Amino acid sequence: MSIKVFIDGSAGTTGLRIADRLAARPEIELLSISEEGRKDVNERAKVINSADLAFLCLPDAASKEVMPLLRPDVKVLDTSTAFRTDPNWVYGFPELRGQKEKIKNACRVAVPGCYASGFISIMRPLVELGLAGAGDFYSCTGISGYSGGGKKMIADYESPDRPAHSKLDAPKSYGLSLAHKHLPEMQKISGLANPPAFVPVVCDYYSGMQVLVPFQPVWGGAEKVAAGLAEYYRDAATIKVHALNEPLPENGLYSNAMAGTDRMELYSTVNAAGDQMMLVSLFDNLGKGSSGAAVQCMNLMLGFEETEGLE
Repeated sequence: MSIKVFIDGSAGTTGLRIADRLAARPEIELLSISEEGRKDVNERAKVINSADLAFLCLPDAASKEVMPLLRPDVKVLDTSTAFRTDPNWVYGFPELRGQKEKIKNACRVAVPGCYASGFISIMRPLVELGLAGAGDFYSCTGISGYSGGGKKMIADYESPDRPAHSKLDAPKSYGLSLAHKHLPEMQKISGLANPPAFVPVVCDYYSGMQVLVPFQPVWGGAEKVAAGLAEYYRDAATIKVHALNEPLPENGLYSNAMAGTDRMELYSTVNAAGDQMMLVSLFDNLGKGSSGAAVQCMNLMLGFEETEGLE
């Protein structure tokens, strides 16, 4: 007997990637809706209520609009920022301690933001392990391909009318008012008293991301920090932790190195004095940063192997 799944917002970047992953799985029946029905919240709700599980790949307002119309037992995975800090929803990062069982038993799961995934993958373990002070102030920089900006940004970067030399050739920092939409989950899920000072940067390549967190190992030496991360993720299905000061490929990290995968890799370096570290999370903003994470959570919620259909 097939499991009925509906992707509300299947025409967007995340929805399309989820659909691609599920299309090859015979145990899943993807439900559809007419073009007119996509514009009618009641029609959308009707299809979702006929499903076993639904992905909401929608703007925040559209997710909030449809949720009150749904049966409480329909399993829902929301990819917007609408519910990521809502106490009635489970945060969809299975590798965090205790989170996998919560996801397995949940009907409402909020898929993490891409930049947030990178920061939380580093800070949450360190706070839990007492290797980072919850009341301290932290900063981070996120570097992403332009696919994270959605259809309009993709169209701008890939336009045939784009000049041979343009501003799009150069990295662009944004969110400089320090009010990025991922900050609430970055703070709450990491267990911090203050939001980090976060600056995202978009670059002229399609997908892939790295999040860099400068860190002073004052609560434990660099070796203890690196060992703590390695132990925390020892049994993680999709996260690999590299050794402290492991030689980097080509003496650095390209942000698109994990493009096309649903995995995440963590790196740590320390200076000669041992008092400054750089912690880096490397992954695909469309993989572990969105659609891959959503499918991973779906697998847990439906009782499948956690990495089924992931790359």
